[in-house]
Amino acid sequence: MPSSEPFGVYVHWPFCQAKCPYCDFNSHVRHGGIDEARFLDAYLTELAHFAARAPGRSVSSIFFGGGTPSLMQPRTVEAILAAIAAHWAVDGDAEITLEANPTSVEAEKFAGYAAAGVNRLSLGVQALDDASLKALGRLHTADEALAALRIAHKHFGRVSFDLIYAREGQSAEAWAQELTRALEHAGDHLSLYQLTIEDGTPFAARHAAGTLHVPGATKASALYLLTQELCEAAGLPAYEISNHARPGAESRHNLLYWRGHDYAGIGAGAHARITEGGAKRALSTIKSPESWLAQVEARGHGLTSDEALSTAETAEEYLLMALRLAEGMDLARLKALGGRALDEAQLNALEGDGLLARDGTRLKATQSGRLVLERLILELAA
Repeated sequence: MPSSEPFGVYVHWPFCQAKCPYCDFNSHVRHGGIDEARFLDAYLTELAHFAARAPGRSVSSIFFGGGTPSLMQPRTVEAILAAIAAHWAVDGDAEITLEANPTSVEAEKFAGYAAAGVNRLSLGVQALDDASLKALGRLHTADEALAALRIAHKHFGRVSFDLIYAREGQSAEAWAQELTRALEHAGDHLSLYQLTIEDGTPFAARHAAGTLHVPGATKASALYLLTQELCEAAGLPAYEISNHARPGAESRHNLLYWRGHDYAGIGAGAHARITEGGAKRALSTIKSPESWLAQVEARGHGLTSDEALSTAETAEEYLLMALRLAEGMDLARLKALGGRALDEAQLNALEGDGLLARDGTRLKATQSGRLVLERLILELAA
């Protein structure tokens, strides 16, 4: 893997104050608190393991995700960033993002995170009305979210926030008003996700029982198209199916995933992609925080899976991710990764249906294609 290609580090903090009923992320509530210093030691140990496996790389992005990383003390973030810089060269303009929840306690830490080296904050707002926030299991109010945004803009050059739409009972008019309000407070980036029902969540149980009703496919598609229209008019077009940014302000770390580059992933439930000996390896760590901690202390890492991907698997993974992007998939890169040639008759048929478009060596999903993106990707990967 050329050392000039982007390389990222993902740090997973698996703890939350409460588990949201729609969330299937690897997040855990520990009402009795945790030994943060002990977990920090384990993060530093696992970083050393990945540094030994990916030497000589230059880090272009670092992302603290979760869970709720803003429950971490700023000194913990600072120590992790110092360790990353000790193991690898960190680009002078590296993007360093931390996800945060907009409660007042966490907002007070923003200055500390900025001083530690974080230069981009991603705020989990999710809704801008209190009834929806309560229904989503969030612990903050809309006013607290807007106050946290104001504080974030004071401390960070780049600020993003998340909203969830296609919520139960949400009309197009209500979403248009909410999104218009959000765009007034947006910086250079917004993540706008349609509510999905994930297996094993309380929302999935309610949906199966018939007590949670989400918009059907037709209404959800209309909400998606409305989202594109309003964001484009505000100068934040979609660069990925759910992510919008002013040109040049795209999340570099997420682009690294979607473009198929390498990254280290530390913490309970983290994933990684590391190229060793010319082969891409897929790695993941133990999901249980306490089990991860015990294994790191015993073995120097918390890995539970470490498998070499075939060239076909690497290329397919790139196809699955890259078509999410507005820039599309680079067919030359697909070929360089060892991917099979895509079926020309199939491509022509999908182009004829208005679902795909070719631009030089790039293959892109059209707006109509993005409405059925999952089906489109599965057809191409078959």
